[in-house]
Amino acid sequence: MTRKHLHIAVGIIRNEKGEVFITRRVGDSHLAGLWEFPGGKIEAGESPEQGLRRELMEETGIQVQQSELLCSLDHHFDDRTVTLYFYLVEHWQGTPFGREGQPERWVHQHALNAGEFPEPNKPVIELLNNA
Repeated sequence: MTRKHLHIAVGIIRNEKGEVFITRRVGDSHLAGLWEFPGGKIEAGESPEQGLRRELMEETGIQVQQSELLCSLDHHFDDRTVTLYFYLVEHWQGTPFGREGQPERWVHQHALNAGEFPEPNKPVIELLNNA
């Protein structure tokens, strides 16, 4: 059986106070109930950065002005493999909010709790906690 392989662009939206914007996965979505950095699937023909810009506009209503690739990693779930591209976003237009009605909050990067996030986010949270 061939596993589905998804490419995901993820935005770590960080303000000048060192707080990071996170949202909670809702309903019957994969990993529902966990907190996450906003983002989503990169579409055919998009670069990871283009996917990031589109996804953050769709999910949070912001226009990314500048982003920096923090890291990328592969993670294997039982039914799929994902390649995640984590971008640090410190310059944007607009005020981020959960455009899809998902719960949201700002958390200082040193207060992020890896236990509240999907497994693939844990190395990035450790990086942010130790920065």
